[in-house]
Amino acid sequence: MSDNNKVVIIGAGLTGLVTGYYLKKRNIPFVILERKDRVGGVINTYRQKGFVFEEGPNSGVVSNKEVVELFEDLKEDIDVEPANSVSKARWILKNGKWHALPSCLISAVTTPLFTLKDKFGILGEPFRKPGTNPNETLADMVRRRMGNSFLDYAIDPFILGIYSGDPERLVPRFALPKLYNLEQKYGSFIGGAIKKKRDKTAENDKRVTKDIFSIRGGLSNLTKALYTYIGIDNIVLDCNNVSVSRDNENYNVSYYKDGNTENIKASKVISTVGGYALPDIFKFIGKKNLQPITNLQYAQVAQVVVGFQQWKGSSLKAFGGLIPHKERRNILGVLFLSSLFKRRSPDGGALLSFFVGGVRNQKLALADNETIKEIVQKELEQLFDLPEWNPRIFKVYRHPYAIPQYYADTEQRYECINNLQQQYDGIILAGNIRDGIGMADRIKQAKQIAFSI
Repeated sequence: MSDNNKVVIIGAGLTGLVTGYYLKKRNIPFVILERKDRVGGVINTYRQKGFVFEEGPNSGVVSNKEVVELFEDLKEDIDVEPANSVSKARWILKNGKWHALPSCLISAVTTPLFTLKDKFGILGEPFRKPGTNPNETLADMVRRRMGNSFLDYAIDPFILGIYSGDPERLVPRFALPKLYNLEQKYGSFIGGAIKKKRDKTAENDKRVTKDIFSIRGGLSNLTKALYTYIGIDNIVLDCNNVSVSRDNENYNVSYYKDGNTENIKASKVISTVGGYALPDIFKFIGKKNLQPITNLQYAQVAQVVVGFQQWKGSSLKAFGGLIPHKERRNILGVLFLSSLFKRRSPDGGALLSFFVGGVRNQKLALADNETIKEIVQKELEQLFDLPEWNPRIFKVYRHPYAIPQYYADTEQRYECINNLQQQYDGIILAGNIRDGIGMADRIKQAKQIAFSI
């Protein structure tokens, strides 16, 4: 039994690594336990045949000051790469053709994505009353404020791109709190966005650019930089059967590694794992008490990476293309990564990431590789005028617990987390089971946890 490590972090994904990074800066002893043989969690970059591609997330957004501050701290170790200017163009599919999502008043008036009725109706959006149901679904909110065509050809594909989810079930108060607060605080999406932009911001917040970013050479360079700073002595890889038990006022954390069971005494235990994994780790809490958390539903998604040595299809000068559910295609969308970031493919080539599955088509994410290849090939040929199927890279990465879905039961989950943390002082339940799903959310949460300790 060791008394050297007062804080145990379970999981060496982005949340766990950033938490450890800030604990190390404050000289607070800790250890991170990781089941895999590497750090980074779902973040994992590959470099093959002149292509640089990701197994998990492809980019993040500079959406809070915690991201800005972390990148400034790590500026000697990583090269943050903002997306190219073409990323401002977002394509939406309608009737088999791509249309740019409107970015100004003129394009909003002329776009074929929305009906004439909804285009005129949007003029009255600033004058509509805020909703009174805190658990109103996103779909109901958008219909009420903007109309059906905005739901079908703007919000629905937007949600597919973020949550791979269903706007009929997602609750903005939890899933999109900034959007929800625009209506509640300012009474309007449009008016709120204008007023918020005019508000004076702190110097820190001015650096919150909302820009899309990656890291030069891939996102794994970010997790590697954190790992290097934290140090190998503070991270245990390849540890299995992690289990937490109560030990008077502290906790005993056991794990299995190299044929031996190891034990650590800890005053605090921070879990960053998915809700589905908690019962096996915190057996003393009990499955019934954890049920509001383990009930959390996830979107199953397959990410399909396709790289071409020479691209002969249509132009890819955009962030990517999103497929509204109403279009009844077999993909959720596609990112044009070689257009977004430099040196992701050979000169003249192209790198694309397709997404298959999502909450409304879960089984498709688990289809065999040949089926998925047929789907992607058909979509490429039809939507991008590809004359010849000859990819240099074709990879399928399946994520059965890709993205948690923030439904109306999120309120019960948050209450359960808060109650358990109060009942068991020193237990912190973190990760994407709360506080959002993006990279920026993970960084913000991790820093707040570290500073609270």
